[in-house]
Amino acid sequence: MTENFDALIIGGGPAGSAAATVLSEHGHKVLLLEREKFPRYHIGESLLPFTFHPLQRLGLIEKMRKSAFIKKYSVQFVAPSGKASQPFYFFTRYDRDTVAQTWQVLRSEFDVMLLDNAREKGASVKQETTVKELMKVGGRVVGVRAQHQGGKITEYRAPITLDCSGREAFCAVRHNWRVGDPELHKVAVWTYYKGAKRDEGIDAGTTTVAFVPEKGWFWYIPLHNDIVSVGVVAEGKYLTREGVKEPEKIFQREIGQNLWIKEYLSCGTQFGPYYITGEFSFHSRYCGVEGLLLVGDAYCFLDPVFSSGVMLALKSGVMAGDAVHEALVARDFSTQRFADYATKLREGIENMRKLVYAFYNPNFSFRELTDKHPDLAGDVTDCLSGDVNKDFSRLWTAIEEFASVPESLPLGQPLADPKTEMQSRVAIKS
Repeated sequence: MTENFDALIIGGGPAGSAAATVLSEHGHKVLLLEREKFPRYHIGESLLPFTFHPLQRLGLIEKMRKSAFIKKYSVQFVAPSGKASQPFYFFTRYDRDTVAQTWQVLRSEFDVMLLDNAREKGASVKQETTVKELMKVGGRVVGVRAQHQGGKITEYRAPITLDCSGREAFCAVRHNWRVGDPELHKVAVWTYYKGAKRDEGIDAGTTTVAFVPEKGWFWYIPLHNDIVSVGVVAEGKYLTREGVKEPEKIFQREIGQNLWIKEYLSCGTQFGPYYITGEFSFHSRYCGVEGLLLVGDAYCFLDPVFSSGVMLALKSGVMAGDAVHEALVARDFSTQRFADYATKLREGIENMRKLVYAFYNPNFSFRELTDKHPDLAGDVTDCLSGDVNKDFSRLWTAIEEFASVPESLPLGQPLADPKTEMQSRVAIKS
């Protein structure tokens, strides 16, 4: 069987749902293919303040305000001794009615909200449908071949396909485009608690980053239903020291490395499995080829320390939706049409990436930076809040007084000629 659409979307997470919503609102015939059945579990629960703008574009702000999701007004940092900083409140810099408050979300519920919104705006959604391969004609992607739950195979054709498959990175893996970050090789172990301690009032939804030795850290994210998401991130050699490899043993040992975490979890009860994942950060060499565009985590995933994943996924989904709409109107799906999309997305990623590198450098601390350069506190806040597409050159110059700032990676533009790229790889290997 073959069906035709204006655009195909692989994956129904935040990036895919956002792109499907925007394209449907533009009046295009969109099909979103999702491998799983929602609701489903997913990590990545803390939203940045500048998630407000894509959520507003998707028409979801009022639903978010009426939801059970915990309101998040600030971030705080805790030393291994248990000493906590004063919370950094977003409303000291931003308008209280917009980005000064965001949310801590249970992704199983949040992602259903996003997917339902795409469906309500006109997108066709098929869950429990696995994309098996891309269909190509002369190097140009013309659709996908997908398998439904019962085993039936269907070919879906469209002039443009958006890969929003998340960290699975469907297209980047199959094209051998996926590359790791030179320095960000972290491992995370996490689980959930019921009844754990949380602060009161406006601080009840604060995200806490609690440090452990060797620049490792815990996240502590209060969710609704009296649930707390808590995990530890560090180099693998630190977490697996003394031959300990079981996630539960790693996690329980690390609780004792930060007195704040130990105190706040002491009154709670752990439930559910212990999760572990490694090699967080990766990038795609290209954002796509003719007829194909990569969006969200399928394009790049950074270290989770600043909770940038959902913001970048939603932002890139909206950007991709608008860029593809313009391509559909012009009937032009050449790679150069998406160069601006790639440039803007990569700029934001690189700005956040520079701050992540500084965070992990043992010679750097935000306190020392802002003590020496108090006029740059606003720039730090902006980048950490997700306002990543602006000129931070003064900030990087100041950070270099404490730690090296990485060069931008020469990645992420569209691949104009797949044959040339393949020849170049053969030449390198030989």
